Amino acid sequence: MDSAPQDFQPRTFSIKLWPPSESTRLKLVERMTKNLSTESIFSRKYGLLGKEEAHENAKRIEQLCFASADEHFKREPDGDGSSAVQMYAKDTSKMMLEVLKKGPRITAESEAPVSDTPLGGDTVLDISGGKRAFIEADEAKELLSPLTKPGNSYKRICFSNRSFGTDAANVAGPILESVKNQLTEVDISDFVAGRSEDEALDVMRIFSKALEGAVLRYLNISDNALGEKGVRAFSELLKSQENLEELYVMNDGISEDAAKALSELIPSTEKLKVLHFHNNMTGDEGAVYVAEMVKRSPNLESFRCSATRIGSDGSVALSEALGTCTHLKKLDLRDNLFGVDAGIALSKTLPKLPDLVELYLSDLNLENKGTVAIVNALKQSAPQLEVLEMAGNEINAEAAPDIAECLTTMQSLKKLTLAENELKDAGAVIIAKSLEDGHADLKELDVSTNMFQRAGARCFARAVANKPGFVQLNINGNFISDEGIEEVKGILKAGKNSLDVLGSLDENDPEGEPDNGDEEDDEDGKDDDDDDGLDLKLQSVQVEHDD
Repeated sequence: MDSAPQDFQPRTFSIKLWPPSESTRLKLVERMTKNLSTESIFSRKYGLLGKEEAHENAKRIEQLCFASADEHFKREPDGDGSSAVQMYAKDTSKMMLEVLKKGPRITAESEAPVSDTPLGGDTVLDISGGKRAFIEADEAKELLSPLTKPGNSYKRICFSNRSFGTDAANVAGPILESVKNQLTEVDISDFVAGRSEDEALDVMRIFSKALEGAVLRYLNISDNALGEKGVRAFSELLKSQENLEELYVMNDGISEDAAKALSELIPSTEKLKVLHFHNNMTGDEGAVYVAEMVKRSPNLESFRCSATRIGSDGSVALSEALGTCTHLKKLDLRDNLFGVDAGIALSKTLPKLPDLVELYLSDLNLENKGTVAIVNALKQSAPQLEVLEMAGNEINAEAAPDIAECLTTMQSLKKLTLAENELKDAGAVIIAKSLEDGHADLKELDVSTNMFQRAGARCFARAVANKPGFVQLNINGNFISDEGIEEVKGILKAGKNSLDVLGSLDENDPEGEPDNGDEEDDEDGKDDDDDDGLDLKLQSVQVEHDD
């Protein structure tokens, strides 16, 4: 056997993490847009950015951070790019935080002085910043010391993300009691994390007793795994509230018994404008008690009862109760087990809600029958709707004509989500054509994962190509050929909007076909071309940041 040459060197391989692909950069912009425009402790303190402003900031941040990280990479070309990725992630997080703290753009209207703002100093005490941590007595005394200063003007407190034990609560109790008559907003969400059940309940009772009688307009007790015991631990505080305008009880383990306790304890919800129950274990039986609260809340403007395990019976009761909330502007019932019957019941309530502007009905098992009933009701009663989400409802092409007819009347629509349905080309073409004319305010269209091919994709691109201010078209997760993708890009480039509005296509399957395997004719009577495979990179860059 011949020996290897002495100067032979084994060949080495390296994986370059930089630069990220275009799809990864687009996904980062999408993620930042969502985080910048989602309600958080920052939006409570500094204001909530609109989708358009959030998207503008997200694009600016990404471009600046990419350029900076790319320069860094060029200075060390022999590296694998990991340090550039870290710099990219760190800088985007830092700049996002700066944008959040800066708040939304100030308009001419908001520049006027606010007459009811006290002149004596700060009005918000927020200790929620930083990592979640246990608070001991000494730290509690220091953190809450601003509340002990004579003549302070604090009206709003946020203790979220800090875990109080009994000793810290005993320090906080007298301080809170001394200022409760001036407080109007209290956020004690996620303030007993990691504590034993007995200690957590003791802390809740101490806070409840201290705040009893405070005339609050805003109360947030979310993320505390309350259950019935926790709700009753807040009895003294809840029983004294007759002027609440906003109540948040999200991710609290609200079962049937807990919902019953909550309904019994709060003496009046007549002034309530916001009621959020997201992510609880309410079920059908608990929904009955939630419905009772809703019936007693005629001034409700925002109701969120998503991901609460409510089935058909509870959904029907809740839908009927919502008929009393004639001032409702935002309704979020996503991710429940409504089914067709509840969808029909809801369709009978919708005409009673003339002020509705945001409607979230994704993942409710509505199917065609429930969907058609709802859109036919909306067609008559909600032409002013700005947001409509109906993803994941097993909607196919049969319902498309009714949906299209409804959409034609909604000329104020800003966001439409029909993702994760079964429209295929036949349904996609019909719906897309209904959006072509008018709809000048449309900003976002999500029709991902709908089994449509080149024809549907082309029609959706044409529908949004010339909308002024349009932000994002999501057609990911479909069966669009390489030629179809190029055609979509060409349509967008030729329109008033640039290619920037096209979302990620990393889950598009150019070789996929609808379940029936039939080739569907496009809107011009031409057959789809054979699909070629897309060579899309799998992305390894993950950018995470604290909200």
